[in-house]
Amino acid sequence: MTSSFQLVTEFSPKGDQPQAIEALADAFQHPHAREILLGVTGSGKTFTAANLIQKLQVPTLVLAPNKTLASQLYGEFLELFPNNAVEYFVSYYDYFQPEAYIPSSDTYIEKDARINERIDLLRNAATAALLSRRDVIVVASVSCIYGLGDPETYQGLALKLVEGSSVKREELVRGLVRTQHTRAEVEIRPGSFRLRGPAVEIWPIHEQERVLRVELDGDRIDALLYVDPLTGEIVGEPASVAVYPVGHYVQPEDKIPEGIVTIRAEMDKHLRSMRKAGKEIEAERLERRTLSDLEDLEELGHCGGIENYSRHFEGRATGQPPFTLINYFPKDFLCILDESHVTLPQVYAMSKGDFARKQNLVDYGFRLPSAIDNRPLQEMEFESLLSRVLYVSATPGDRERRLASGNPVEQIVRPTGLLDPTCEIRPAVGQVENALASILPVVEKGDRVLVTTLTKRSAEDLTEFLQENHVRARYLHSDIDTLERSELLRDLRLGVYDVLVGINLLREGLDLPEVSLVLVLDADREGFLRSTTSLIQTCGRAARNVDGHVVFYADKMTKSLTATLEEGDRRRAIQHAYNLEHGIIPQTIRKKVRGSLATLLSGDEKSESMVDSIDPATIEKRLRELQREMLQAASALDFETALALRDEVRRLEMARLEIGK
Repeated sequence: MTSSFQLVTEFSPKGDQPQAIEALADAFQHPHAREILLGVTGSGKTFTAANLIQKLQVPTLVLAPNKTLASQLYGEFLELFPNNAVEYFVSYYDYFQPEAYIPSSDTYIEKDARINERIDLLRNAATAALLSRRDVIVVASVSCIYGLGDPETYQGLALKLVEGSSVKREELVRGLVRTQHTRAEVEIRPGSFRLRGPAVEIWPIHEQERVLRVELDGDRIDALLYVDPLTGEIVGEPASVAVYPVGHYVQPEDKIPEGIVTIRAEMDKHLRSMRKAGKEIEAERLERRTLSDLEDLEELGHCGGIENYSRHFEGRATGQPPFTLINYFPKDFLCILDESHVTLPQVYAMSKGDFARKQNLVDYGFRLPSAIDNRPLQEMEFESLLSRVLYVSATPGDRERRLASGNPVEQIVRPTGLLDPTCEIRPAVGQVENALASILPVVEKGDRVLVTTLTKRSAEDLTEFLQENHVRARYLHSDIDTLERSELLRDLRLGVYDVLVGINLLREGLDLPEVSLVLVLDADREGFLRSTTSLIQTCGRAARNVDGHVVFYADKMTKSLTATLEEGDRRRAIQHAYNLEHGIIPQTIRKKVRGSLATLLSGDEKSESMVDSIDPATIEKRLRELQREMLQAASALDFETALALRDEVRRLEMARLEIGK
């Protein structure tokens, strides 16, 4: 383990990067500086940020506006800092339906969720890393502003195991059970433990590939060993280890009785208030539900929806903000708000929607008022937790400009010499047919295409139209789960398909150098998705390819379209002048295809993250197996499986071509 950040790369800063790095490093010597990095798409903003982290040597939170961009940034920082703790913290729900009540139809909606265990593991790894070392980069989505539990309690519940120290086997097992580790008899998994003679084997929830074996000699820890869970091979011999709780809402035994007392007191007070207001039905409902939760807390030390009582266990006053991931960072950390023009409005809006939903639950007897305090941070609460802040965007908003200490640091010249893409206006009448005609020659050349629409339905319908015309197309919108989004983007780069149709998920930060054409349908529909900011960001998707071109389908010129074209002209003039002065010939960005998010989360990125690391003989063997399975599935009329196998065949075929280059 290293205690300092070590940037590992064969590249050196170029273009506008050197001056941007130096200017930001100087500014952030002040512990409360707030700066803007106005970097155009493809100018290497992530590389600039990595160099800044290397210079400042402070723990860093990288906050992204969505899971897709977060997964891309996670892969990039993981590659740049292989010897440091690069962690991933997003919502662990693949599906989430929050608890809600709709008074107009008297409909109660119970909370329903599907938790992704691998992402939950990485969330725990992030908090464990922050509490045990300083060389930590956490790439997070806006879920990091939601309540997470008191970091002092989380750290205090960790089991501190030291070689040579005294501990009884029964006490160790009791401690594991208290921190919600489950006992396994045969198969062990993260968050569980098993007994092996005098030894106790623990798979900490924050470990991906190692099991901790605690070898006991009587009441003494004789040895601590990290072992491979499959082979049993010893992979480490630490002198001491902290085993953190399984989850962030585990409470110490002494806090549960205290919490029960204050919950009961709040219930009694609120019931009197409701009955005085004539809400007998609501009061009875609330009493029955709360008493059931209290019974579970007394018997089990836990209950469903325990996070709604978090204020009682954490000793917070009414209205006091919850503890979040940001509370796990030390005071001197750096916060990088990527695509800040989107991220900041999201952060500020979260608490308003959450309050409206919770207030209904309280008013109609489904929750105690304290449930409202299990919420995301409000605007001023979020701002008060930050010290150094870097706002990163090609189109920073007015909010960032007001908060920033000085003028933006501009990064307009790209290291590759690429100019901003050329733009063209075409009539919106007949745009679908024209889009098809524009796509065909680009696909024939071997490049990729992005198409942006205004609605999910139009994205799906356009995709179907393209497929009917023998174009390999897919759509991407918010209904696609986290891991599948990452797979779709990787497959686009590998050539499994050629056209990706989407809505706003295609705007910010997607690194797709194979894309040379972007089509914007209904570009004259002024609004959020067709604002100046959105259109400039959309143009950026073609900025990593030397043939980058953008087509706006519009029947009239809007203010946003005019501003977008003017800003593109300004940037191209600066970039062209720099290229002439330095004799630079623009070149398309060449970037290896990283593994999907699923690969990164499984810990196999070393073997699969780069296509040229795969053994050609292995590819050939696997291709034959997949082709045989595909034909068998088709013969059995299992066409969904056959299609999935076909896509995997295409992916491996593209990997084989990449290796041969």
